[in-house]
Amino acid sequence: MGRIKKILFPFIVCILFISCDQTSKNDCGSAWIGGEIVNPKKDYVIITKSRKIIDTIPLDENNFFIYRIEQMEPGIYFFIHHEYQALFMEPGDSIMLRVNTVEFDESLSFTGKGAHKNNFMIDLFLLNERENELMPKMYLLSPAEFENKMDSLLQSRNRMYDEFISIKDPSERFKEVAIASINYDIYSKKELYISTNARKKIYDKSVEIPESFYHFRKKIDLGNEQLRSYYPYYRYLGFYLDNLAFELYKDKEDYDRNSFLHNYYKSQLIDSLVTNDSLKNSLLRTSAHRYFLNAKSEENENKMLDQFLKLSTNKSDHKEVTELAYLTINITPGHIIPNVKLLTTENMVKDLHSTIRRPTLFYFWSGQSISHYKKIHTRADELQTKYPEYDFIGINIDLHFKKWLKVVKNSGYNPLMEYQVENIEVAEKLVIESVNKAIIVDDRGTILNGNTNIFNYSIEAELLGYLN
Repeated sequence: MGRIKKILFPFIVCILFISCDQTSKNDCGSAWIGGEIVNPKKDYVIITKSRKIIDTIPLDENNFFIYRIEQMEPGIYFFIHHEYQALFMEPGDSIMLRVNTVEFDESLSFTGKGAHKNNFMIDLFLLNERENELMPKMYLLSPAEFENKMDSLLQSRNRMYDEFISIKDPSERFKEVAIASINYDIYSKKELYISTNARKKIYDKSVEIPESFYHFRKKIDLGNEQLRSYYPYYRYLGFYLDNLAFELYKDKEDYDRNSFLHNYYKSQLIDSLVTNDSLKNSLLRTSAHRYFLNAKSEENENKMLDQFLKLSTNKSDHKEVTELAYLTINITPGHIIPNVKLLTTENMVKDLHSTIRRPTLFYFWSGQSISHYKKIHTRADELQTKYPEYDFIGINIDLHFKKWLKVVKNSGYNPLMEYQVENIEVAEKLVIESVNKAIIVDDRGTILNGNTNIFNYSIEAELLGYLN
């Protein structure tokens, strides 16, 4: 039966494509999307548009799916399966995709009516990813040299675009998206050059950027409805607003995207400059998330939350951000660490508080990354040798007990200093958004730092300072 289905599936999809293709360009009113997931991580895929889920589509036993989007609006959609990628779809399109989750972006390809648009967008995306690897060296160039590099990149992409439209003749709506992808990727690099230069002021290595360098900002659209959820555009606005925010506090603090002052000013700029309400709310939410996940002051968190609730008009975002704020406030210095449930290597439930005998650093790891859990345990051992006054306790954030226990035993880790979360709520209450995160408490469980990085060069000064 499975073999028959593998044969029939492309045939059925082909009929659907032909039936839609025989109509005029926009008479179909709907579009089809289907495909194959190689090495699936889940048994479904999700299609979204403008932050809203259109549907969750199950995979069949051969890891295929197919779905019809009824009365669809042309524009940018998102395909999600463990990772995500943007799609451009219009009425009458019938797109088949194939992706291998081992190399998601590199393996993603499209066939069918409308595929050429998305293959072109993937080519631009991968080109930008490769260029980003070279950017650190380019940020060392003078402003004039950097602009020359960016002009060269832009000309190269424009040639790709001109060749594509001369052959495929896509719709005007797609042309707008493609041009935006090209331009805003270049604009993002320029904003990052500006912010990199701002951070160099700490070491007196910054250069004077001429006024002409900023002329590209005159072309920015601060309220594009079609692009509001498109990554190149959305990412650019974030970088641009970061740089504007720094101008407001540069005489008070060094550049820090995670700081209270940075995000407080940035939120005000979003409110005053962004003209699309949905885009404004989304940017406010992103800025609030960034701040709360890195916050260390209860007073400032309350100020940020109050401002967010005043500026954002999205009630569901109000609920989400308020919950996040309360969770992060509970792990700011001075609070007692949440007494969550942990599992011992003997499969017994134990309160986190009962593991604290003296000043303790909790660090987190997952068996999903062998290189990371080896590296983080090596780091913990180094710190334990230098600071024997502390306990260093590893907490595994996976939910598979036997696999975790096998790693602990095979790696020779101290079973008395290893625990596993009992459920996913533990990770939520401790706000574990990064596996490099560490929480430092005193011998009574009072939080000294609820959001530090075990690999950060400053952590040794922190540990020594708390002892003194």
